[in-house]
Amino acid sequence: MTETADARDADRALKAKHRTMWALGDYAAVAREVVAALGPVLVEACGVKRGDRVLDVAAGSGNAAIPAALAGGDVIASDLTPELLDVGRQEAAARGAELRWQEADAEALPFADGEFDTVMSCVGVMFAPHHQVTADELVRVCRPGGTIGLINWTPEGFIGRMFSTMKPYAPPPPPGAQPPPLWGSEEHVRTLFGDRVTGIEARRRTVCVDRFAKPAEFREFFKATYGPTIAVYRNIADAPEKTVDLDRNLDALADGALRDGEMEWEYLLVTARRSDSGSA
Repeated sequence: MTETADARDADRALKAKHRTMWALGDYAAVAREVVAALGPVLVEACGVKRGDRVLDVAAGSGNAAIPAALAGGDVIASDLTPELLDVGRQEAAARGAELRWQEADAEALPFADGEFDTVMSCVGVMFAPHHQVTADELVRVCRPGGTIGLINWTPEGFIGRMFSTMKPYAPPPPPGAQPPPLWGSEEHVRTLFGDRVTGIEARRRTVCVDRFAKPAEFREFFKATYGPTIAVYRNIADAPEKTVDLDRNLDALADGALRDGEMEWEYLLVTARRSDSGSA
């Protein structure tokens, strides 16, 4: 087997693992009960209007895609995990939103060059393992002069620190995979896009989370609903002492962030225009 074939097989295995991870638990509950405010923020920042061709990449259950459709956009919600798209279809129907749902890999989008006026992702593409490949695809499918908009958790914010807390208990990442919270670094995002975008704006903001009154409520909710957290706990299922230790560390993280039943989770909001002359 050639080296190229080996790499393809490894990539397919990695994507299958990611697909399985995000199907664990109930990510739609996280999107609906914890971070629902993020989707409308991104849609507003992108200036989605009636008739715009919009692609939501790594859309999950449609946290941003559904508000974009309700704003009048001609929207495709794409995601690697079909189970999340199935939930999104149900939620869109309940809210009276019309859009298309398509299974797709953020690193190999099945769309034409320059097909969309707006290409966006709300805490989604950050989890694709190869950041430059993903950024290249976002640029490629956006028309010259079109908008690219992203919301990603920062490394220093609550979710970034949660991933740092879980890292010692997780299996080692595959070769070449980059940490998701890097997408929350302005410098990293600017490097990924380079001169292929103009007018880039990067703003650090926070979303207020009032879903959890106590640290244990946060921990148990994420252990039951959030794929990456579920996967980490499964990795240490045969080591009860590690499970207890991770419980304690997540509780300490949440306790340090809770103020009168609220937390502020930091994210980076990025908007940019695809350069007229820049190649994808």
